[in-house]
Amino acid sequence: MPTVDLVAGIPSQAIARIGERERARYLAAHPVCAAATHASAAHWLDGVPMHWMTDWGLPVPLVVKQASGSIVEDIDGHRYGDFCLGDTGAMFGHSPAPVAEAIRQQSSRGLTCMLPVEATARIGELLAAHFSLPCWQMTQTATDANRAVVRWARALTRRKRILVFEGCYHGSLEDTMVELSDGSVTPRRGQVGQVADFAALARVVEFNDLAGLEAALAWEDVACVLAEPVMTNAGMVLPQPGFWEQARALCDRYGTLLAIDETHTLSSGPGGYARRIGLRADFVVAGKAIAGGVPCAVYGFTTELAQAMSALLREKPSGHSGMGTTLAANALASAALAACLEHVMTEDAYRHMTDLSAQLVAGIENIIQRHALPWHVSNVGARSELCFSRMPALTARESLSAAVPVLERTLHLYLLNRGVLITPFHNMMLISPATEPAQVRALLDALDACCTELLS
Repeated sequence: MPTVDLVAGIPSQAIARIGERERARYLAAHPVCAAATHASAAHWLDGVPMHWMTDWGLPVPLVVKQASGSIVEDIDGHRYGDFCLGDTGAMFGHSPAPVAEAIRQQSSRGLTCMLPVEATARIGELLAAHFSLPCWQMTQTATDANRAVVRWARALTRRKRILVFEGCYHGSLEDTMVELSDGSVTPRRGQVGQVADFAALARVVEFNDLAGLEAALAWEDVACVLAEPVMTNAGMVLPQPGFWEQARALCDRYGTLLAIDETHTLSSGPGGYARRIGLRADFVVAGKAIAGGVPCAVYGFTTELAQAMSALLREKPSGHSGMGTTLAANALASAALAACLEHVMTEDAYRHMTDLSAQLVAGIENIIQRHALPWHVSNVGARSELCFSRMPALTARESLSAAVPVLERTLHLYLLNRGVLITPFHNMMLISPATEPAQVRALLDALDACCTELLS
């Protein structure tokens, strides 16, 4: 008998055959999207206003007509149960009613003034209550927030180096675009036009590697460890039991500040993953979904750091600090942030999200078992991810080595053609407060059908 080439337990010929069929089906069903993309190509790079929009691997981009709650509708009239949710930006659903109403009211009272608004004090109270840190600042993006945190850490510790984990994600912050290559820190491959040597000021260790972390911190020249509490950029990699408790102790021992980026792990609960596990952070960053999808991010810090930061600002020469933008903390974003914190990011909302996410995970695990596939599913609150390996990865390197891009693209397109949208990056699925059980069942039915066809 001829041998069958298997990829993650799936015949490679089946992946190619079904992938080609699904591409033809997509094109036939999306003539208006194709025409719109052709028209856009006259003035937009590759027909899209931001180049990531081509990363879905679709024959032509899906052009959105409208989005509401957990539903996206394209200009061809197709409706999708949305589990991508703007790759986390719309984690709480598209246009949550309290946020939409706050935007409506604020839009007639001014969009931006470069001055605090009346709700500023209340926003601070809400952030402190959610994240257990007393002091805050606002930016427009999580990248900007992470950039500010890194600069503050360097200024306050008088140390130049930072430490990140291999495969990390902290937006487009150049300082973190580094990786390990044959034991050395080098610029991350794939960057466009990067000429500065940020690798010279960074240390990189594998996630969950406490020995490597201590060796890197023992030089006592690292200003801060900047990390997601659960890695999300290379598939989902969870911390091993006790990892963060010991990592916190190592930071204390060697005088290094700990900055936790909760931008993706807001899926864990109203205070993120760090609060859920009782991790004490010096800085916390949250962006993307924190204001219901309006461009906004925040970073929080301790009272001790706030006092040192204020002293530094008083003492420094006049001139731009190198942090902040004119539109940061604008009135519109402030209104959206207040509404999201108070009326959207509630315990009841998270209860719905995590309960339904648990049902999704159980359903995927059942499909994996019934089809005898060497896969598993990882979960953090409302966020879950289907991984093409039998066991959970301990590091980003392990997780990336198990990725099968051609299978991912075929699976994503199969689901989309059946009214289910998941993120283009890996197999990440989010549950929002607006997601309904019927949408989860539709996702599971489509996934089951896909697996059946791939294995038949």
